[in-house]
Amino acid sequence: MQFYSESLTEYKRLKTKEVKIGDLLLGNFHPIRVQTMTTTDTMDILATVEQSIRCIEAGAELVRITAPSKNDAENLLHIKNELRKRGFSTPLVADIHFTPNAAEIAARIVEKVRVNPGNYVDKKKFELIEYTDADYAEEIDRIRERFTPLIRICREYGTAMRIGTNHGSLSDRIMSRYGDTPMGMVESAMEFLRVARNESYHNIVLSMKSSNPQVMVQAYRLLVKTMFDEFGECYPLHLGVTEAGDGEDGRIKSAVGTGTLLEDGLGDTIRVSLTEDPELEIPVCKDLVKRYTDRETVNVSREIIPSMDKLPYDPFTYQRRESFEVGNIGAKHVPVVIADLSKIEKITYKDLQPVGYSYDEPSDKWNISDTAADYIFTGNQLLDFALPGTLKVIVYPEAWTRAKDKTKYFPIYQDSGYSASDIKSDQLNFVMVDCFNDGVDSFIYLDQIANDPTVVVCLSSTNKNAMQSVRRMYAELMNRGIKNPVINITDSNWQTADEHLIHFAAETGALLLDGMGDGICLGMTKKSYDQLAASYEQMNASGRNYSNNLTIEQFINNTSFGILQATRTRISKTEYISCPSCGRTLFDLQETTAKIRSRTNHLKGVKIAIMGCIVNGPGEMADADFGYVGSGPGKITLYRGKEIVKRNVNSEIAVDELIGLLRESNAWIEP
Repeated sequence: MQFYSESLTEYKRLKTKEVKIGDLLLGNFHPIRVQTMTTTDTMDILATVEQSIRCIEAGAELVRITAPSKNDAENLLHIKNELRKRGFSTPLVADIHFTPNAAEIAARIVEKVRVNPGNYVDKKKFELIEYTDADYAEEIDRIRERFTPLIRICREYGTAMRIGTNHGSLSDRIMSRYGDTPMGMVESAMEFLRVARNESYHNIVLSMKSSNPQVMVQAYRLLVKTMFDEFGECYPLHLGVTEAGDGEDGRIKSAVGTGTLLEDGLGDTIRVSLTEDPELEIPVCKDLVKRYTDRETVNVSREIIPSMDKLPYDPFTYQRRESFEVGNIGAKHVPVVIADLSKIEKITYKDLQPVGYSYDEPSDKWNISDTAADYIFTGNQLLDFALPGTLKVIVYPEAWTRAKDKTKYFPIYQDSGYSASDIKSDQLNFVMVDCFNDGVDSFIYLDQIANDPTVVVCLSSTNKNAMQSVRRMYAELMNRGIKNPVINITDSNWQTADEHLIHFAAETGALLLDGMGDGICLGMTKKSYDQLAASYEQMNASGRNYSNNLTIEQFINNTSFGILQATRTRISKTEYISCPSCGRTLFDLQETTAKIRSRTNHLKGVKIAIMGCIVNGPGEMADADFGYVGSGPGKITLYRGKEIVKRNVNSEIAVDELIGLLRESNAWIEP
C-alpha cells in the first residue's frame, strides 16, 4: 500500500477482505455494489415492500431499512418474507442506532445490520467530560460487554455487519479525547472493530460518513492507513456523503466525496444520500461506479506517469497549495471560474446571461450574480460589445494580438508555444500543460515557466487516469518549488447531463479537496457538446426542462460553482444539509426542504440542516449554522449550531419560526 491506497498515479483498487451478505459477495475485487435505503414506515409492511421492489428494479444490490425499535426489528421478518414470496432475494440491511436489543433481533432475520458506534452503546449528550485513562478503559470494557452479544449472533446466523461512524454523532467520550476530527471518527470505529476481531468475527464493512466531503475523504483515508498499520489488512468500505441534499447540489456533493475516494481505488459499495425517493439514488450510484469499470485494464498511463516516493502534501488534512498572486488568481483569492464559450459561433451580450451577467438595455447596466464567471474563454473570437467591469476574456495568442484592450483580454498558450513566443502579456498569460500524454516529457517546460510572475498554469490530461495525471503534476510543482497559480481544466466526453455532472465533480473535486487548484474550467468535447445541446433542445421544446431553457453554458457554470461550494473552497450560495429521509422521519422531508430552500436560498454562505428525526438531528447537523429537526409527530426543534433554541414547534409555523431565528441571529437579509 502506498500512503493510503494501492497507487496515487494510476487507478488501482485496494484489496479488501471478502464479506458475504446473503448470496452477495462484497470486497476482494468484486464489483462495487450499489445500495439505497427505504423511506417508508418500517411497520407498514406493504409500503416498505413496494418501495424496496422499486429500488431493486432500479438496480439496488442491497436495501437498507430502519429498525429503531424492537417492534420494527421484528417486523423485518414479514417484510423479508413478502419480498422472498414475490421472488426478490436482494439482501436486506437493518439500520440500528440507539437500540442494541433491536439489533440482536434484526441480526437473526436480515442479511446485514448497521450499527453506529457513536450511539449504539455510547450516548451523545454534547457534554464536555474529562476522561482519565482508567475511565476510558472502563468505557471500552462496557462497549465490549454490550457489543459482544450482537457479534456472536451475527457469527451464528452468518449475518454481516457495517460499523458505520457518523461525523456528527461521535460520542462524548471520543470527543473528549480526539475532538470532532477524522481521527476521532476512525478511532470510534476501530474500538468496535477490535472487539469483533477478538471474537474472530470478520464479516464486517466500515464507513466514515460526513456531510462535509473534506472530512469524509480524510476519515476514510485515515481509516485505511490505520487498519493496515494495525492489522496488515483492510475491511471493505461503504462510501457515502451523508445528508447530501437534493437536486444538482446533492449529486455534486456526493460525487465530490465518493468520487474522490473511488479515484483513489477505495470503496466496495456506495450509497448516494439524496433527499428524494430512494430509487432515484440508484442511477447516480451507477453513473459513479461505471466510470471505474475496466479502468484497471488501461495500461498506457501506467507507463508514462512517474511514481512518487513521497508526498509533498498531507492527504489526511486540508491545506491549500501555496501559490503567488497573478491578478485575481492564486494566493489568498478564492478559486476563479472560467466559462468556456468557445463553441458559440457568434457571442452576443445575451450569451453572458447563462454565466452570471445580465444586461439591462434601458439602464445600460449589467447585473452580476453571485455565481458569475470570472473569465470567459472565447477561442479566437473578440467581442464587439463592452464587457461588464469585472469580466475578463481569454483568447488564443493570435486573437490577443488583435485585441485593442489588453487589460481585458489575455492570451492562452500551449507550454511549448509560450516558451517559443516573443509576444506575451506583461500582466497575465495562461499556459496549458497536458499532463503525461503521448509519452511526451511533461516536465520539459516547467523550469521555463517556473515562477514567471505573469504565468497561470492550466493543468489537464487526456489520459484515462486524468485526475491521477494532474495530481502527479501538482506534486512535481510542489517538489520543484514552483508556486505559480494553477487552473484545473477538466473536459468530459460523456453523453448525458448527469454523466457530465458526476465526471466534473469527481475529477475536479478530488483535486480541490487536496488543496490543489486556484480556479476551474470545465468543458466538453465537440461531440459531447453537440449531443447534449440536441437533448436540451428536445427538452426545451417539450417543456420538460426543469430549469427553463437551460443552456450548456449555464449547466457548466452552475456545476463549477457547485463543485467549489461542495469542496468548501468558494461559498457562493446557501448550503443545505438535508437527510435522505427514512422510516424514522417525522415530517415530509422533500416538501419541507423545498419550502425552506424557497425562503432562504438567497442567504449566501449560511448552512441550514433539515433533519427528519433526532437520530440524525443534533449529530449530523453539527456542521450547520442552524438546524430544523423533527422531534415528534408534527413537532420541530430549532437549533442555532448545537444549541437548542426552541422545542416542540408546531410544524405548520416552524418555517416561519426558523426565519425568525435567522433574523434574531443577524443571519437574515431581505431577498
